[in-house]
Amino acid sequence: MYAIIQTGGKQYKVEKDTVLKVESLKEEVGKKVKLDVVMLNKDGKVLVGDSLKDAYAEAEVTYNGKGKKINIFKYKPKKRIRKRQGHRQPYTEIKITNIVG
Repeated sequence: MYAIIQTGGKQYKVEKDTVLKVESLKEEVGKKVKLDVVMLNKDGKVLVGDSLKDAYAEAEVTYNGKGKKINIFKYKPKKRIRKRQGHRQPYTEIKITNIVG
């Protein structure tokens, strides 16, 4: 059984015990989170739409952190304009513990 969940404006295919990095959630490490299910594949049947209003995926927050640093460098030739900026995207690592549906 697998499900398609939605969090942070993105969708992920998950099964039980799947570990994935999602957009930063405001939960502490060790807390349980309920995530919306968009599609559910249960015993070969695909469920979508109104049949999923009671479905959700339970996940446990395992880590909150920041991603790898990326450098943004803007340059305009012959104008002496150079702008450097860095960015580290915050993320939350979760582990799917159960899919209810």
